Amino acid sequence: MSLMSSLYIGSSGLQTSQNALNTTAHNLSNVDTIGYVRQQVQQSGKSYITLSKTASAVAYQQHGLGVTYSRVKQIRDYFLDKTYRKESGRSMFYEVSTDVLEEVESQLGELNGEAFQGTMADLWTAVQELAKDPASSVTQGVLVQRASEFVERAVAVYDGFSNYQNNLNQQIKQQVDKINKYGNQILELNDRIRAIESGGVEHANDLRDARNQILDELSELASISFAEDYFGNVSVQIEGVDFVKGSSCNEIMLDVAKGTGFYTPFWPQDATYRVQDDGSLVYNIDGAEVFDLSIEISSDLNTDIGGLKSMLLARGDHRADYTDMTPDKYDKVSQSVLMNMQAEFDQLIHNVVTRINDILSQAAGAQRGDLTIKNEDGTTQTLTGVKYVKAEPGGYMRNDDGSPIQMFDKITTDAYTKVTGDDGETYWVYNEENPDAQDTLYTLKNLRINQDLKQRPSILGFRLEDGKEDQATADALKAAFTEKIYTLNPNTKKKVSFNDYYSDMVTQVANTGYVNRSILINQQNTVESIEDARAQVIGVSSDEELSNMIKFQNAYNASSRYINAISEMLEHIITSLGR
Repeated sequence: MSLMSSLYIGSSGLQTSQNALNTTAHNLSNVDTIGYVRQQVQQSGKSYITLSKTASAVAYQQHGLGVTYSRVKQIRDYFLDKTYRKESGRSMFYEVSTDVLEEVESQLGELNGEAFQGTMADLWTAVQELAKDPASSVTQGVLVQRASEFVERAVAVYDGFSNYQNNLNQQIKQQVDKINKYGNQILELNDRIRAIESGGVEHANDLRDARNQILDELSELASISFAEDYFGNVSVQIEGVDFVKGSSCNEIMLDVAKGTGFYTPFWPQDATYRVQDDGSLVYNIDGAEVFDLSIEISSDLNTDIGGLKSMLLARGDHRADYTDMTPDKYDKVSQSVLMNMQAEFDQLIHNVVTRINDILSQAAGAQRGDLTIKNEDGTTQTLTGVKYVKAEPGGYMRNDDGSPIQMFDKITTDAYTKVTGDDGETYWVYNEENPDAQDTLYTLKNLRINQDLKQRPSILGFRLEDGKEDQATADALKAAFTEKIYTLNPNTKKKVSFNDYYSDMVTQVANTGYVNRSILINQQNTVESIEDARAQVIGVSSDEELSNMIKFQNAYNASSRYINAISEMLEHIITSLGR
């Protein structure tokens, strides 16, 4: 081997060692950089020069041209990446659920501030005091005052649930925007990585780090799957549907519900649409929703992954009320924390309101049965099984027009309608609640205290026409709070009273919150252990890198001394021959 060739060998050693030192320095400078993956130098020998080929020789006579810096590779574990992203998504699902439950507890006032339990207790105390002295204007006034506070506080709690739904709704929009942003960033990084690595020499490791960090963050928002092709492009699926593929990103769109303004993420490529006169598109998103919220939430089914899905479940798709507590409707609200609480809470208020109103109407002489009335055109009509009362101006527990006094009113419609019977007498017929007509319901969206009673609570009287105290009605009000005839929801069989109902509702929230917090803690521990295992692979160890720096520095020095030795030999030969 010639001395000149030896210089090439020394030079390759210098270059390779210098590049290795640069890589080591790059690792050390990014020890604390989030998402950075340590890079490892791979070296290989250059091609050999063949001097002669002899059949009798064991091997050809060859000499090498030194070492080359073949590539810098990232140290990753695909299995750990996939596991980490799935489990971090599951952890975020339960983190959102836990946060929502804590907010629900806060809205009820059980964590701080005025608890609704106190409002219930105050109303119950007022009823008890009334039963002791029904005819007292003081106890009547306190009862109306407590009933008014009861409505005001209940409406505030329900509005708090609704406002938090709106808050979650805005977060859903922000998360969808973030997902679409991540998708376009992945698409851009795919292009840049492909452009750099197409020559087969350079490796866009820092860009790959940025892309993998995006995949980590995207996995917290939704259940994703991903794969990298031969050219370095990463394709991503969300909930089994292509999100980033090839040269396109299928952005998620949002459908806005009328009335509530609730957002529903959907895939526009799977939805049908029609073009309006102004050129805008109206989508029919049936079957195109990103998340199927009707599927049971289960770790075994991997349906509990992603913070966005958890937000959608918690928010629900409408403002729930007591009409959602029927067996055929409850399954649709039971998985939503907020809708479940809205429905159960509204049911409690509805039961209290209608029970008190019913007791007062019975004191006014209301009864159920068939009533034949005259229509305006002179024809008659029989109303079957209605609640009605014969108008008697000035009668007991009546308004001035003869209608029964109600403690609670609907904001939009009257409780009773005035009709004329076929006997020529005037009657007040109770307007039954119709689940299909919201303005007929005693719900927290349509409830207020009787304004006349609020101004003049003494019109309750609680004194019969013969002058005696109406102890029976006062006792009936008291008994209404202790009757165990109600259930929390269609899935429970336990019969409870008003006070027990609220306690059980709070206990249900607390138990669910405890379970979710336990799952969250276990899940966070799982994610932490996986992250530690992944850090052992991708993390930068300053001690290891310093060791590598010393090794490559020594290799650089050795190559330098080697070149110096060859240089001295050449100088000696040239000097000697020159003589």
